[in-house]
Amino acid sequence: MNVLQMFDLTGKTAIITGGGRGLGAQIAQSLAEAGANIVLCSRKIEACTEVADHLKKEYGVETLALKCDITNPEDIHSVVSETLDKFEDIDILVNNSGASWGASALDMPLEAWNKVINTNLTGTFLMSQAVGKVMMEQKRGKIINIASVAGLGGTHADMMDTVGYNASKGAVLTLTKDLAVKWGKHNIHVNAIAPGFFPTKMSQVLLERGKDAIEYMTPLGRLGNDEDLKGVALFLASAASNYITGEVLVVDGGKHAMV
Repeated sequence: MNVLQMFDLTGKTAIITGGGRGLGAQIAQSLAEAGANIVLCSRKIEACTEVADHLKKEYGVETLALKCDITNPEDIHSVVSETLDKFEDIDILVNNSGASWGASALDMPLEAWNKVINTNLTGTFLMSQAVGKVMMEQKRGKIINIASVAGLGGTHADMMDTVGYNASKGAVLTLTKDLAVKWGKHNIHVNAIAPGFFPTKMSQVLLERGKDAIEYMTPLGRLGNDEDLKGVALFLASAASNYITGEVLVVDGGKHAMV
């Protein structure tokens, strides 16, 4: 296998949660460009359908758009079942769906805390659990969890007063490492991507308030763009990363390297 063949996903099937917009759509495009069949799922199926139709037309891959609340085990079961019915295998899972809530630790409503934790952490676990069972039977699989640089440590309240989000993403990093250790014997690779600041719907308010400061504190001097996760996601989804598991790849323009 030459180096370019290592990145070829022709005939592979990938599920991307929250794939109808933002980082999920960017990752879906990357895997489709490499030849993978794409299953997009989220609570808002319209956005997934639009992206799925575009990928099928543009890259000639097979696609599927499904409605799914990743905190609902029945929805997850339906996604897994319909994916297997259409494609027979599940080679790649990208856990991208996420939620956030801005509030200080003293004022964070329990309802909001539970929503963020249930989506970002419990949803990631439930999807991994359901797809992991399929991958164990196949004796292979790649799981990519989308975490955040906010999960690497504390954040200044003036910039990110999002205690639930930060805590959930930190837990996703530990979940990634624990599943990698436990499932490695089944040839299942579990890794995470920790993006820095990208213009998305979730980060809109934050960037309106602090874009200039973020860019100043980033060695590469800019925010992430529509191309910056594509190569990283493809690497972790492909044979090029076959001896890597339990790893966290930080994609933040070098900001985390500053002490």
